[in-house]
Amino acid sequence: MSKSEIAEPPVLEGGSVVPCCPPITAGELSQADAEKMAAMFKALSDPVRLRLFSKVASHPGGEACVCDIADVGVSQPTVSHHLKKLREAGLLTSERRGTWVYYQVTPSVVAAMAAMLDLRA
Repeated sequence: MSKSEIAEPPVLEGGSVVPCCPPITAGELSQADAEKMAAMFKALSDPVRLRLFSKVASHPGGEACVCDIADVGVSQPTVSHHLKKLREAGLLTSERRGTWVYYQVTPSVVAAMAAMLDLRA
């Protein structure tokens, strides 16, 4: 994935997100599926990114202003960098409102990642 690409999970007309990849037990992953999933898991492999993702996911109302989640022990530019990496991996979406940016977990991305790792499938 290039630096300018942002992974977008496929969305059906009803608004539900299609899992990007088949369950790991369904068979060997294709190169494309492996690259998609690796980008998501790689983005979450950093402790600061995982904390930011958790703060957004658990924030009341399902979205969080950057001003509410930036206290993770690193500088503001570093927070911005990590949030950008989470967006590029398709894990977060963002919307600018005035001077603040609000983040949301991409719809069903956690469920899609969990479904991919489901050993019961």
